[in-house]
Amino acid sequence: MEAPPDNDVLWARSLHFTHRDGSPGLAGVSLGVREGEILAVSGPRGSGKTTLLRCLSGVVPVGGGEVWFNSSPVHTLGPMARERLRRDRFGWIDPEPVLIPELNVWENAALPLMLRGAGRRRAKVAALEWLERLDVGDKARCRPGRLRHAERQRVAIARALAPGPAVLFADEPTAPLHRADRNHVLRTLTSAARSHGITVVLATHDPDTAALADRSMAMLDGRRVHTVHLPDAPDAEGRAACSLSV
Repeated sequence: MEAPPDNDVLWARSLHFTHRDGSPGLAGVSLGVREGEILAVSGPRGSGKTTLLRCLSGVVPVGGGEVWFNSSPVHTLGPMARERLRRDRFGWIDPEPVLIPELNVWENAALPLMLRGAGRRRAKVAALEWLERLDVGDKARCRPGRLRHAERQRVAIARALAPGPAVLFADEPTAPLHRADRNHVLRTLTSAARSHGITVVLATHDPDTAALADRSMAMLDGRRVHTVHLPDAPDAEGRAACSLSV
């Protein structure tokens, strides 16, 4: 088993994954991500972007191939070890905000830190800092049910950033936001990642979002490709032109 390059915090080789219904999810995807780099994984919906992020982060075990984090194999870990890795070193942002309704906003944002063992006061300070940066600090004592959808997504992003993850996996993180909100949140996310040395793997079908990354890779039908012409109109997301990589 060949170890990954020393300068890649995240490295994968020949990843394969098959969904439960037997449909292919990934077919031989390889990549490397350097420490502090923002990598955009682009492509139309159904191209395998989310599946790739889930395999890289250990949410699901790969069907074949290798995943390495800081020169340690992820693909050989059992379920509990992968869960600890995600809790202690990774952050995740979903397209839709999933918050705990019984907790207020700052408690939701502080939860990952408290699960890592941080004291309540320290966790609250970190959570409030990120809530302020994402313009929802005034909602800190509100319950999620009182927030607009876009505000809940900002809270979910603050929750992912507050623990200072080594790698942040962002799956269409600004999909629920209006364009003006989207631009502000993306700038906050990318500037925070760079200032804190957080590596980001960002899945998106939006060319403007991908343009904010340091580097991008395109996917189609579970494979890495050279180019994907992303559609402008939402109803055209199933159509793309590409040339397969070699």
